[in-house]
Amino acid sequence: MKRGLLLIFVSFSGGGKSTIVRLLREKHPDWDFSVSCTTRPRREGETDGVHYHYITREDFERMIVEDAFAEYEEVHGDLYGTPKAPLEKAVAENTVFLLDIDVKGALRIIQKYPEHCLSFFIDVADLKTLEERLRKRGTETEERIQKRLSRIPAERREKEKFDYVIINDKLDPAVNEIEAIVMKKMEEIR
Repeated sequence: MKRGLLLIFVSFSGGGKSTIVRLLREKHPDWDFSVSCTTRPRREGETDGVHYHYITREDFERMIVEDAFAEYEEVHGDLYGTPKAPLEKAVAENTVFLLDIDVKGALRIIQKYPEHCLSFFIDVADLKTLEERLRKRGTETEERIQKRLSRIPAERREKEKFDYVIINDKLDPAVNEIEAIVMKKMEEIR
């Protein structure tokens, strides 16, 4: 490849982006993955440094001052940020780098690295399915579920700002469609 490729995946909570990213990583272990920093509590089954870097609000705020984030955002009262160094390394070393981030953060990354980004908005066929997915997780309080659901209309209005909108009503076809798009893009930039 002549340049690093930043694959950006956004969706609402429960949209399936993290599952899609996990499956793509299994199929392409040479693709790197951005591990974001967060101040939110770790969920059961999550591992520090794998799912997120779980840090204190004080450490997060220090990193903001040090300009260590390519983007950061407060979501549902918790801070989330994408460390800048791994992105810069991917671009410099011409590697594929996956990002699983929120809409606002994704738009900031696209603005900073426009020639390196390929972005996907993962949508759902209906919101009832999305709400069912959130409830089946069993990791959120009713209040947090309602907060997540309340963000959907605003996030959905932004979907046309992404290169591709993928409807995730069936997981395997969605993953295959994304993989085909990425492989075509890789061929174009070689």
